[in-house]
Amino acid sequence: MIFGPTAVGKTALSLQLASDLRTEIVNVDSRQIYREIPIGTAAPTKEEQQRIKHHFVGILGLEAYYSAAQFEKDALEVVQKCFIQHDTVIASGGSMLYLDALCKGIDDIPNVDDDVRQMLKKRYDNEGLNPLLAELRLLDKTYYDACDKRNHKRVIHALEICYQTGRPFSSFHRHTATERPFRIIKIGLRRERQELFDRINRRTDIMMGMGWEQEARNVYPLRHLNSLNTVGYKELFKYFDGEWTLDFALEKIQRNTRVYAKKQMTWFAHDAEINWFHPDQCDDIYLFLRNNGIDL
Repeated sequence: MIFGPTAVGKTALSLQLASDLRTEIVNVDSRQIYREIPIGTAAPTKEEQQRIKHHFVGILGLEAYYSAAQFEKDALEVVQKCFIQHDTVIASGGSMLYLDALCKGIDDIPNVDDDVRQMLKKRYDNEGLNPLLAELRLLDKTYYDACDKRNHKRVIHALEICYQTGRPFSSFHRHTATERPFRIIKIGLRRERQELFDRINRRTDIMMGMGWEQEARNVYPLRHLNSLNTVGYKELFKYFDGEWTLDFALEKIQRNTRVYAKKQMTWFAHDAEINWFHPDQCDDIYLFLRNNGIDL
């Protein structure tokens, strides 16, 4: 598996490894699964997908509901089929929950009815976060004590599950990793902070040159969907609404993407099984894989 923050260079290494191993790529990205937004999510291009078979790229419409738990189920089925023809399969991405889902399993949390979701969204819009936090403390003190109380999405989701099931959200949490019927080798890619930030800034400009603004305008009528509640589209929508200038929106995109990259690296830092390399250290990466039994 290839881990790393956004814009670090995962796609290039994945393509090179998949080509040399004559294998396929399982894409581990919670937004690249949507077919209408390939530019803004930096999805593999059509040419790259023709070169190497990719899974979970552009498979859903924006209105489709999809979760990390569903990805775990679907990805395991795809990986097992790939192993029928290949000794090694490349999985690559930066979506933290999806990576955890594939590597060690994710909590089997029920789907939430739309009326429950809309009711809590309305409460948050009208009342703010504090009343919801107080209710979460009553319904699930275990999760309340552990959660990020500034992250309204997680607070609301926990309450959604409490309402939907009548059980504390924390009761669904899995405490041990599920064993997989295959060996996982974890390669992490990282760059110096300024180097990564410069790449993020340049990539934003490149994506705009590829037609990202028009892509965002095409999906603007669907801006209420959770699938578009993501860095890049939220900022462009504010520009379309007349709240921000385009230059200011692009600055915000770059800044918020940098913040997201820092969150990714913080998350990955807790996984001691990841072996870290600079993307330019291809020879070292290949040597590491050979030493771990991968025939390259």
